[in-house]
This record gives sequence, C-alpha cells and structure tokens, in this order.
Amino acid sequence: MTADFLRLGFAVHPLYVRCGLRWEAAELRRLRRMLKAAAHPRLRPLEVSRAAVSGFLGKRHWSLSGKAVPGRRSAASSVFLPGRNLVLLAQAGLYCAARSIPAAAIGILKGNPFPDARPAFLRSMEHAIASAFGMPFKVLAPYRTLSKREILRRFPMPSWLGLAFSCLAPVRGRPCGRCNKCAERTSVLP
Repeated sequence: MTADFLRLGFAVHPLYVRCGLRWEAAELRRLRRMLKAAAHPRLRPLEVSRAAVSGFLGKRHWSLSGKAVPGRRSAASSVFLPGRNLVLLAQAGLYCAARSIPAAAIGILKGNPFPDARPAFLRSMEHAIASAFGMPFKVLAPYRTLSKREILRRFPMPSWLGLAFSCLAPVRGRPCGRCNKCAERTSVLP
C-alpha cells in the first residue's frame, strides 16, 4: 500500500500501533528496514503509538501469551483479534486529526471474515472520527476487493517488499514457519 500510494503521488505517513502482541517487535524491526529501503521524498517518518489490548483480550489469549498459535491448516477465522481494526483506526484517527490529515488507509483484503472489516464498520469509523474532531475524514480500504495473490499480480512490487513480515509466533525475529500467517505468506509469494 505504501508503494501504491507513493506511486499515485500521495504523501504517506506510516503509523504502527503497538498493542503488546507477541509478534510486534519482529514486525516493527522489519517495517523499519522496509521503510528505510523505500526512502522517498513523500514518505514521512514512521510514528509508533501504543494501545494495549491485553485488558479486553485476556492475558491468556494466544496473541499475548506463550500458548500455541493458529497453525498452518487453521481457518482464517482462527486469527481473529476482537476490536483490532477498531483500535487501529481509532489510533489513526487521533494521529490524522492532530496533523490535519483527512484520511487513513487500512490494508483490509478480500475474504476478510471479520465484522470490523465490513464496509458498514469502516463508514461508522469515518463518521465517528469526523464527528470527534469536527473535520471531514475518510477511511480508505483500497484492497478490500482484492486477495493477496491478486495484489501481487496487479501491481508492480518494489524490491523492498521482500522485507515485509507476517508471522504469529516469530522465533528470534524470524518467521516460525508453523503458523497460519506463515502458511498464507508461502502460498502467495513466488
């Protein structure tokens, strides 16, 4: 999405929301490397915010604890994080309002089975953020009708895309190879 928005001429303000999830340290290291490799005059510095979720997920949830994560053959629904997009968009709304940025983009993909990925939810977040800050605001989900495979076929991918990271249980900063996200990644990348 970063490459696509830069290609279209937009300034990109990357925001990473740390929620205390077990993969964030590895993911954030890779994101920093990726953004450094993607250097562009319209690419703004990465901002990192915090929004703890352990209170409503429960400290024993697989995303926070040492419990087994959804495995390679698990259904997409097994990785549901209740309120994930709500938290991400609320943080993005705060960030954007403080900088008078009229829109935030989120990487929801086709086939996302969760309630906080539906168009009605995204419209309600637009309305809530616009109302809270008294400014027009849009939530963009440009890939909501595309699968990962379709995105990889449709758009020219920059060389730095290989630095992207997706794993539910990284081992020393590297993908575990056993989780739902590792299986998904290996099924779509060439």
